Amino acid sequence: MASHTAHTIVFANEKGGTGKSTTAVHVAVALASQGHKVGMIDLDPRQRTVTRYMENRGETARRRGILLPAPDFAVLQGDSLDALAEEAAAVALGKDFLIVDTPGRDDMFARAMAAQAHTLVTPMNDSFVDFDLIGQVDAETFKVKRLSFYSELIFEARKSRAKADGVSIDWVVLRNRVQHHDARNKKRVGDALTELSRRVGFRVIPGLSERVIYRELFPSGLTLLDKGHLGELGVSHIAARQELREMVAGLALPAVVQDNEGMTAEMIRAAEADERHNAAMTSDA
Repeated sequence: MASHTAHTIVFANEKGGTGKSTTAVHVAVALASQGHKVGMIDLDPRQRTVTRYMENRGETARRRGILLPAPDFAVLQGDSLDALAEEAAAVALGKDFLIVDTPGRDDMFARAMAAQAHTLVTPMNDSFVDFDLIGQVDAETFKVKRLSFYSELIFEARKSRAKADGVSIDWVVLRNRVQHHDARNKKRVGDALTELSRRVGFRVIPGLSERVIYRELFPSGLTLLDKGHLGELGVSHIAARQELREMVAGLALPAVVQDNEGMTAEMIRAAEADERHNAAMTSDA
């Protein structure tokens, strides 16, 4: 199916509410901000989250008279795999990266693009509800009992891809962090992910914390990387931007420069503690 040379990053998870589209947009803007040529395809023509985000971004750039780094994007138009292949090739033409955002459901187009990925990213929240997508655990010991259908699907896709053209799909499970979490649950999920990763062969990297700022940015299409266009940022927002940059670095994409705010881990933890306190005060009010 693949007829282009762009490094293809597919964000795929058959569950909704995992931050998939938000993460995909921020990765696309991060790469574009570094000067890479980026194409992006929205495979969900009904919800169109990525498409709406990019449209909002373009409108903000026009309204303010500013330049905002952005990928060339398209929403799925065809109704066949051949049409998808043509669209993907057109968007990826001359690009360094092709980013694909898939629907939060089982979908034949998502399966096809996942099989063509160089980097496959599966965001999940820190809970066994989301973990169930990739594996099932024992109710008493929380040990992994078996792979899920989705894990088996990706496992077979990786084997077929390696056999067909020698490409090894780098499967990355992006572990997003909820703002208020149970430490014991977090450890249990982490242990289960480690166990399953050894059996299936994915990598686990830290993702994004649950922050209101991501929802607030959607109407403007701005991202945390748009310095100078966000107004005055608090320490917690700067910490969030550092967190985002560390996530992009964790993807280990080719020719991507690591960038940071110069914040130490201690500073980030302090900022997160402040944000949790502010959220609790808002909730009480």
